[in-house]
Formats: sequence, C-alpha cells, structure tokens
Amino acid sequence: MLKKSITRVLGCAAWLLAGAAFAQGATAPLELAPNAPDKHVVVRGDTLWDISGKFLKSPWRWPEIWQLNREQIANPHLIYPGDVVYLDRSGAEPRLRLGRSVDGMASAGRAGDGTQRTEPMVRSAPLDRDAIPTMNLAAIQVFLNRPLIVEEQGLKSHPRIIATQDGRVFLSRGDTAYARGVADGATKDWHVYRPAKPLIDPATRQPLGWETLYVGAAEMVRPGDPATFRIQSNAEEIGEGDRLMPATRASAPNVAPRPPSMPVDGRIVSVYRGVDQVGKFSVVALSVGQQQGLEVGHVLQVQSTGRMVLDRDTKEQVRLPNEPIGQLLVFRVFDRVAYGLVVAAAMPISVGATVTNP
Repeated sequence: MLKKSITRVLGCAAWLLAGAAFAQGATAPLELAPNAPDKHVVVRGDTLWDISGKFLKSPWRWPEIWQLNREQIANPHLIYPGDVVYLDRSGAEPRLRLGRSVDGMASAGRAGDGTQRTEPMVRSAPLDRDAIPTMNLAAIQVFLNRPLIVEEQGLKSHPRIIATQDGRVFLSRGDTAYARGVADGATKDWHVYRPAKPLIDPATRQPLGWETLYVGAAEMVRPGDPATFRIQSNAEEIGEGDRLMPATRASAPNVAPRPPSMPVDGRIVSVYRGVDQVGKFSVVALSVGQQQGLEVGHVLQVQSTGRMVLDRDTKEQVRLPNEPIGQLLVFRVFDRVAYGLVVAAAMPISVGATVTNP
C-alpha cells in the first residue's frame, strides 16, 4: 500500500539566518537531554524553545537538530498544537521530524505483523496566531515597540506633560493629562516615558546610551497647546515632566537562535526597572551592541564574575575563573547596547555579570 505521508521538517521565516550561521562554523556534537522522549505531542502554550529542551541539553541549538537547509528555510512550514515531534536516532546525528499521526489504517499503513504504523504527514499553512512561537513572547512583548535607547538629549524634544487632572501628583488609567509641544494633532495613540537615564560602561565609566522607562499609554482626545490626553494604561505612576512619543505597532522579532560568529565580551549593565537580581524570563541590558557585531537571535552565556582571593603562600590577590550561570537570547539591538531575555539561570543573575559566547 502506498503510504500517503511525507516527513515535514520544521521551518520558520525567522530562521533565514540560521542555515548560514550553522554552516559556517564547527560546533560541539549535539547532546540529547537525559531521558529524551521518542516523540512529543505539541500542545497550546508550547514554544519551540521548550520543545527542543525536551530533546536537547542546549535548546538554543534546535536549528541543528531539525537539520534545516536553505530550501526548507526559504519555504517555511509551521508547528501547531496537535502536531507530533519525532526523535530520529537512525542516522549519525540525531534529528527531529514533525508531522501529525494519520487516523485510520488506510492512510497510516499497517505493518505485516499487524502492528499499526503511524507516519508523519504534510501540512503547510501561512503564519498565523495559532502557530506556536519560537520563545515566550509574553516576556518581551512590551519591549518590542518601545525605543528603550535614545540620544543623549533623551526625550527633551518630545511633548511634555505639564499638568494633571485636578492637580493630582500621579495619574492612572482614565485620568486626564495636559501636554505641550504636540505638533502632530492627527496621532491619537501615544506612549508615555520617564526621562532617560544613562547606561554606564563598566570598563570606561562612559555612557553607552540613555535608557527610557516606559510608564504607560495615552490617547489624545483634544489637540492644542496644551493638548488633552486620557491615560489608557500605566505600568508606573504618570506625572508632570513625563514625555510622550507616538505609539508604534509591536512586531515579533525574527529570532533564529545561533551563536555569535565573533568573540563577545560584555557585561550586564542594567536590569529593566531597576531590580538588582533576576532569573529566567527577565530582561537585561548589555554593554555590547551593533558595533560589536551583535544581532537579534544571538545566544550568549552568562557568567558570574570570579571573585578575588588571597593566595596565602605568595600573598598575591588572585581572581578566580568566571563560572557559567545562565544563558540569554538577544531580541533587540542598538548601537552600543542590546537587550536580552534570560532563558536559563542556574542561580540569580546580577548587574555586572559577564556575557560571552556559549
């Protein structure tokens, strides 16, 4: 009986960079995770990163275990709840295949010994919201359309809140604010930011950039000087002196996890919203960016900075080696600063931790 099935290899338009990156440099052999299953049925809420973590010790290397080639990357298929991920151990290198169990013996086929055989089948579709994402987008969604890094003058040229409803110190959802400097009377949706603060390079002690803090969203209900705004949402308290910037639509980044092609040596310079220590799914700012060749999708290892100890025999101060404590995925890059999502953390990660090649 002719089997009406073809193995479908996972791809995604975001992976266009992955094939070239992995073809260039040799990497360590793929290591399967302990007790890696033979298959996994995809459920809603899964991510490609989570699924690959069931099979691999290093989930970020999933483009390798899927063995994507240029043709498959250029003509992508998607993964949906209900699909089945199969681990193929028959070759020299393990690989993952993706399909859906075919219902019924006629389409699935039956072995000669009476055992029903399940095969993957083809199903391709355009990108839509039912397909599972590469990573936990909820953790970075609020960062995708917000200009975190601005010029040295910060937001001084942008509209400024000069007064609040009934003279209140702080505003929240539904309250009214009045702002000057609004030249664009046609834009209705605006973001509200706290004035920028410098991010300091730990090596040179010079500013790498100026980071703004997103504090909320507002709708302009009446243009003029001052213009009238109604607060739509707030992540922080909004007050006089906060700045306004036209809102832009958020779009998910093209994330193809891969190691950088050049050596990286940077530090975590800030944890967004000023927390001292973070763990998995926290967002951190890095002291490296486009000038150092960093790109969206690069995976970096986080290392604790080795402490200084005294050699009691020689009386010398010796710095201990750095120790790996986590991994992060770069999702937004500026000139000298980048933002990464912590995807693994063996212990709390602090400002000053080193980031380097995985």
